Amino acid sequence: MDHSQAPVLDALAAYHSENQTPFTPPGHKQGRGADPRVRAVLGDAVFRSDVLATSGLDDRTSSHGVLAKAQELMADAVGAEHTFFSTCGSSLSVKAAMLSVAGPHEKLLVGRDAHKSVVSGLVLAGIVPVWVDPQWDAERHLAHPPSAEAFRAAFAEHPDARGALVTTPTPYGTCSDLPAIAETCHEHGVPLIVDEAWGAHLPFHPDLPTWAMDAGADVCVTSVHKMGSGLEQGSVFHLQGDLIEPEVLKNREDLLGTTSPSVLLYAALDGWRRQMVQHGHALYDDALALAKTVRAQIAEIDGLHVHGRDDFCGPGRAADLDPLQVIVDITGLRTTGYRIADWIREHHRINLHLSDHRRTSAQLTHADDERSAHALLTALRDVADHAGELRPAPQVEVPDPADLRLEQVMLPRDAFFGRVEQVPWEKAVGRVTAEMLTPYPPGIPAALPGERLNSAVLHYLRSGVEAGMVVPDAADTEVKTVRVSVED
Repeated sequence: MDHSQAPVLDALAAYHSENQTPFTPPGHKQGRGADPRVRAVLGDAVFRSDVLATSGLDDRTSSHGVLAKAQELMADAVGAEHTFFSTCGSSLSVKAAMLSVAGPHEKLLVGRDAHKSVVSGLVLAGIVPVWVDPQWDAERHLAHPPSAEAFRAAFAEHPDARGALVTTPTPYGTCSDLPAIAETCHEHGVPLIVDEAWGAHLPFHPDLPTWAMDAGADVCVTSVHKMGSGLEQGSVFHLQGDLIEPEVLKNREDLLGTTSPSVLLYAALDGWRRQMVQHGHALYDDALALAKTVRAQIAEIDGLHVHGRDDFCGPGRAADLDPLQVIVDITGLRTTGYRIADWIREHHRINLHLSDHRRTSAQLTHADDERSAHALLTALRDVADHAGELRPAPQVEVPDPADLRLEQVMLPRDAFFGRVEQVPWEKAVGRVTAEMLTPYPPGIPAALPGERLNSAVLHYLRSGVEAGMVVPDAADTEVKTVRVSVED
């Protein structure tokens, strides 16, 4: 296929050159009705290109096939059979994939380190989750993706499961043994869904971890806005094989998606595909070289340790690692990742990615260069020199794996939509949570609807909030009270 084309961008350019006049939404009419104060911040180009997908970018019947051509090119670029664009983020895409595999009261094997959007899919669909435990690194208090053996054991116990879902790479950059998990699923004649939100770049360089379609997955969900050049909410999901019909996947996306998709997001997805096909290998040559240099220089800063393959990969741990996720253990500074991130933002205007009780991280992409790397290194050296100001830091009471693993006693949907009450957190021990309690980022629920709360997890969340953890989806974001099910 001719990857010099960009159907969405070309159609948008044609729309402008033809000087079309809309009597349709959006109501700002290409910015003419927008407040000048808004245009001063957002820019006129944003409004000028914010047009309808039909009766705008394409005609009323979509006879030019603009979106269809763009999706075909994306599929060809990454070696998938079908690709669908989503302007509602991978949070929608992963739900559409789940609903294509399992229905109400049907089982789906799910890695317990799943993102909150997966839990939302369970709630919406009434799917019965069979949780597959991650691999726990007790020394570093960190979970890696579940092993293929764990999925194999779950299938042996639940042979009626309709499929499996695994998250890889994790926000920490660690990857599962996808070929082995896919093989296990296919031995049982069911599909594998991969939440590869952090892996948009993986198909475009051989030195990056193997991406889901090459590993044999059936559906792969990717957030192009995370590691690619997409705008926020720009996501794609890819399909291959015959275990899921493309019409079914598209139907589920239609059920959940918006009828007013953003052409701006489509255009960015389209342009990113062309950029990657034409220049991706060279861009990631540079990005990987920069990451190697940055990792080496951070390792020279007193009190900091950069996690690499020796820490994260091997038996009982991850199968692979994305080196562009630079995870820094700050234990030697005797403070928390929360305080490190806040101090660096305040003093250097740098936003770090993921921070927890003992780590912080920087996400590198093809957009980074010597200038941004220098700014990061300067900030980390500075915070190390000022670490004394960030002590003593409140301690987060991180439970052992056995205590972190709560018992699922109700369907997530039943707990979420059932009768609830708000109780003081001390009195929530032994109660069934009716809400997600999710440290964010990374967005993996510590407790989810239908799980029975214990003292260890509640103390973890409360101590975490006191130390700087953010739990944005709780009804009470300070977790002083918790929403629980009213049990008869």
